[in-house]
Amino acid sequence: MVNENTVHHEVLGSQFLILYRNLSDVLWEAVSTGQVLSLYQGLGTKNLQSFIAQFVYFYGYSYFKRLYLENSGSKSIGTKVNLILAAGAGACTAIVTQPLDTASSRMQTSAFGKSKGLWKTLTEGTLSDAFDGLGISLLLTSNPAIQYTVFDQLKQRLLKQKLKKADHDSSPVVQSAFTAFFLGAISKSIATFLTYPAIRCKVMIQAADPEDDDDDDKTKRAQSKSRKTVSGVVSAIWRREGILGFFKGLDAQITKTMLSSALLLMIKEKITAITWVLILAIRRSLLLRNGRLKNV
Repeated sequence: MVNENTVHHEVLGSQFLILYRNLSDVLWEAVSTGQVLSLYQGLGTKNLQSFIAQFVYFYGYSYFKRLYLENSGSKSIGTKVNLILAAGAGACTAIVTQPLDTASSRMQTSAFGKSKGLWKTLTEGTLSDAFDGLGISLLLTSNPAIQYTVFDQLKQRLLKQKLKKADHDSSPVVQSAFTAFFLGAISKSIATFLTYPAIRCKVMIQAADPEDDDDDDKTKRAQSKSRKTVSGVVSAIWRREGILGFFKGLDAQITKTMLSSALLLMIKEKITAITWVLILAIRRSLLLRNGRLKNV
């Protein structure tokens, strides 16, 4: 009998059940079984998905923005319209990359060392199986809107507090890069917390084994279908784990989000610094060359 405090990590439709209490248990099992590289299952697929997603998102956003400016006659875009355009671009991105998202989720939730290749994972089941969780993915396009709203509210409150303490004759109050990163991390964490139950349901739907058309067992087919519906997954989580089950893995997701934001900021600052050094070096080289030509 498993203790009530034990966290169940179940890959629906699989023939195994792995019991984890927290993230450290997963890491310890990977180390103790010599399957550390299995922690990177689906990495290539995830990178491919991210690459295509970035291209589709920015292309779609630029297209929607140009279309709006041409039809409205406006020279600028307000915050609300900007969020709507971003949500539209996000929806297009979700539709295009959903098969890769489903494949990466199945590869990541496979047993250590049992992950299948991308093509084999994609060709399992029917075409509709590749788009499992698409409805939830479209719902999750609201995540950036929540993050932006929380970030803007926190920034306004912080600036108001600074303005009260500052003198009227002082220079304008601006936020530092560290403050912006800190507020960004908090707003992203809040957005992740609010949308995480949907994320959990989506992953469980995607991780469920594809339906077998040759299976004559009506009970098994009914169970397989219920695992691919939001109501079926919500019912399963509530029945087996309670309300806390909807937030299982939240610590890992927030840790990933924080590390991604920190690395993104660090790389951005490094690239900016290197770019400025290169620009100054090129400018200096051009000035020296022009000076030599004049002397000639």
